[in-house]
Amino acid sequence: MAIWAEWVKPSAGLPTVQWSLLLALASAAGHLLQRYSGLPKVVGYSIVGTLAGLIGFSGAAWPLQGVALFLLELGVSVVLFESGGRLALRWLRHNPMVLLQSLLESVLTAVAVYYVLRYLNVRASVAEGAALIAVAASPAVLSRVIMDTGAAGPVTERAMALSTLSTFYALTLVSARAGTLHREETDLAAALYPVAVVLGVSFIVGALLALALRLALRVMSPTSENTSILLICLVAAGTALAAHFGGSAPLAALIGGLMLKQMHPRPWAWPRQLGTASSLLTMLMFVLVSVVAAKAEWNPAVVGLVAAFVVTRGIAKVAGVSLGNFGSGTSWKQAIYTAAAMAPMSSISLLLVSQFVTSSMSLGPRIASIVMPAILLMEVLGAIVATFAIYRAGESVSPWEPHAPGLAPGELRG
Repeated sequence: MAIWAEWVKPSAGLPTVQWSLLLALASAAGHLLQRYSGLPKVVGYSIVGTLAGLIGFSGAAWPLQGVALFLLELGVSVVLFESGGRLALRWLRHNPMVLLQSLLESVLTAVAVYYVLRYLNVRASVAEGAALIAVAASPAVLSRVIMDTGAAGPVTERAMALSTLSTFYALTLVSARAGTLHREETDLAAALYPVAVVLGVSFIVGALLALALRLALRVMSPTSENTSILLICLVAAGTALAAHFGGSAPLAALIGGLMLKQMHPRPWAWPRQLGTASSLLTMLMFVLVSVVAAKAEWNPAVVGLVAAFVVTRGIAKVAGVSLGNFGSGTSWKQAIYTAAAMAPMSSISLLLVSQFVTSSMSLGPRIASIVMPAILLMEVLGAIVATFAIYRAGESVSPWEPHAPGLAPGELRG
């Protein structure tokens, strides 16, 4: 890289050239992997990013800051806005057991991970931070798996809803806890005040975002590309504002999508209209996560902790979803497949780790040493597990097999 930088002096800077080539390679790898193995493209993106990080790719620094942090937050915010737009509150009112199922699996995951790490002699504040991060599933990875498999059905919708709700809980609690990591207050008011601030600011920004888009829909068509551009720009503005005023940018986007869904309940065409711009942003997000996670300091002493974290998290989510399944409208087998589809960890978890590292240079790295390897593992393995669960549930448009050249999942030769 140093020799190359001496004679390659592009106008946009050497990092731009490096990232452009890396994303081009990731795009080709994702396509070829899906074509010849049937796995979702996100697995290829993550593998390329992991290899780049392991060989010393210099285009991303940890902890995230500046443009890299903003792009990651923007990518997560766009995904969560769409995820919030898929979650209808009317459905939760008619089937409140889904909400109970979500709370049960999230609480059980946090408690199980915390006590297992404490049993392994992890400091209480570190175990607490890792347990809160473990709550979050990855709507970003799951949405790409759904897109690549053409999945639709009760398991798919339930997994997406539960992943979105678990992300809501994790974003709120981690954003609040990161600012008080060194405090030892036991007063209830002192514990709840940061949560109220994060929720309040995020709610205000999300409400303004939903209102602006609702007004735009009065004069603009949801299928127009200009409406999609307006959406991305408003989400970008909300991303910058929410973080500046003490809220959570991804949480504000999630709340905005949820509120807009209630004001504009008709099916959205935006995911299709966002097209290449959204796909590029999403691919950048996955590659960035794997590059950063692979570049983190690896400590062989925490291998057992990472394994315990991953295994406990997976078992707890299966147990929580299954225990809360009674009366929720799905079978026990579907509940297990739903929990399996919630296995991935990715960009949201990385953002949460980054918050802890930024807020505490002593405790943050200890949390990162456990969670970062888990993210790297579960971005790839989690996507494969989610794909397997969707195919086993029979909700993909085609069987799991390599795709014919030039055909999307579910298409047949004429």
